[in-house]
Amino acid sequence: MLTVNAKIPEMIVQVVTLDGKKEMNTTELFKEKTILFGLPGAFTPICSQIQLPDFAKQEQALRTKGYKNIICMAVNDAFVMQSWKEQVAPDANIIMLADGSCALTKALGLELDLQEKHMGVRCTRFLLVAENSLVLKINIEENPGVCSVSSVNSLL
Repeated sequence: MLTVNAKIPEMIVQVVTLDGKKEMNTTELFKEKTILFGLPGAFTPICSQIQLPDFAKQEQALRTKGYKNIICMAVNDAFVMQSWKEQVAPDANIIMLADGSCALTKALGLELDLQEKHMGVRCTRFLLVAENSLVLKINIEENPGVCSVSSVNSLL
């Protein structure tokens, strides 16, 4: 499991930004003060009704606090992540990290086995702050059906 002072593994990930889909190295992505929040999946109720919209609404407040990148990660492909963002938070400058193969999620030790519910292996609900690829803060929900310690309010 990921802890404070752990290093984010270096790998190439696929992201969706306001400029479209592209590949990025995690070292570059987490170079500046960054928020990464992970969730079980795009278009799921809590993720779509609470977590992503709340981060979008509080984007400017987060930027005022010095966060350069705000990243939302789910075990979905880039096309799903892009479509979800267009529907839920189209104007927000939130980077959507598409971890379709679950590689980064597993490297961070944040996978959630939902195979019994026919959803496969997903990302658990969490929030972390990193800078220079070093984890400064990590909040992991004990129950992925709840969004409390992983909410934007837990930072503000």
